[in-house]
Amino acid sequence: MIGRAVPRLSLLSRSLVQQPIRSFSSSIAMQEIKTVTVFGAGLMGAGIVQVAAQNGVKVIMTDVSDAALENGRAIITKSLTRIAKKLHPTSEADQAAVLASTFANITTTTSAQDAVANTDLVIEAIVENLKVKQDLFKKLDGFAKKDTIFASNTSSLSVKSIGETCSEERQTRFAGFHAFNPVPQMKLVEIVQTDKTSDETRDSLLELCKVMKKTSVNCKDTPGFIVNRLLVPYMLEAIRMVERGDASAADVDTAMKLGAGLPMGPLELSDSAPVLQFVGLDTLSAIARGWRDERVATGEIDAKAVEQVESLERLVAEGKKGRKSGMGFFDYTKK
Repeated sequence: MIGRAVPRLSLLSRSLVQQPIRSFSSSIAMQEIKTVTVFGAGLMGAGIVQVAAQNGVKVIMTDVSDAALENGRAIITKSLTRIAKKLHPTSEADQAAVLASTFANITTTTSAQDAVANTDLVIEAIVENLKVKQDLFKKLDGFAKKDTIFASNTSSLSVKSIGETCSEERQTRFAGFHAFNPVPQMKLVEIVQTDKTSDETRDSLLELCKVMKKTSVNCKDTPGFIVNRLLVPYMLEAIRMVERGDASAADVDTAMKLGAGLPMGPLELSDSAPVLQFVGLDTLSAIARGWRDERVATGEIDAKAVEQVESLERLVAEGKKGRKSGMGFFDYTKK
């Protein structure tokens, strides 16, 4: 009896995992995304622009100044040059062709209105601040076509809250498009549905991920989505273990690398935090605080999971933010 029950449960589990999340039905047809506008020409925004353009998508990169756009072009050029040399180590002509073919798909502008006038998708990759994001989308809602999809690249904020300044109709075309740094190397994109996001909008974004040669996962608008929802409490608990004196930071990391087969321990990960956009302990602290302030009361996440950790807050207050500052749980100045 037990032997027969296990495969039935496994089959059910696979069925649940493989089925995309369903929101309400609508009359919106899935649309092919041919043109993408990316707001923010920093490391994340430029990375999204690069990968989309490399795969034949027309991309409009926009930011508040020409200097910011030039910085974005420089980020793309450096990344593409490295890729081109790897693809064509002996041919400078072929290397140049890689750059030329990609940049042929990229245009830039500092005009928000022009950037969204004829685009299929807007992806926001700006500062991780709710009001700033809301203000941007509120403005863009009046400029963009009615069928343009809006998406935020937020890693920790509520996608639904970001989209609340848009019209009710636009909110059916509003979702999360969470790529990971560095975008050209990281294969994953989390497509995040609010309770208002139409299935057709989700499907359009999932299809774009295929075009961009990314692996996509689909999830609800839960705090941290999939990766950070699991990762942030994991890193916080590792810090608590060190704070309680259960084990040293080095031993916690060694245990998880050798015992769980992970490439990096939780303390080193929290110091460098690649999935948290390379910004370390201060961002880990800020995310946990944001979830405590905004998401615990709603029942979206348990208070114990994001309870304040004094040793983390002390390190951040001392300017020890991890690898980027040279000091965190480990000393990176000697490496």
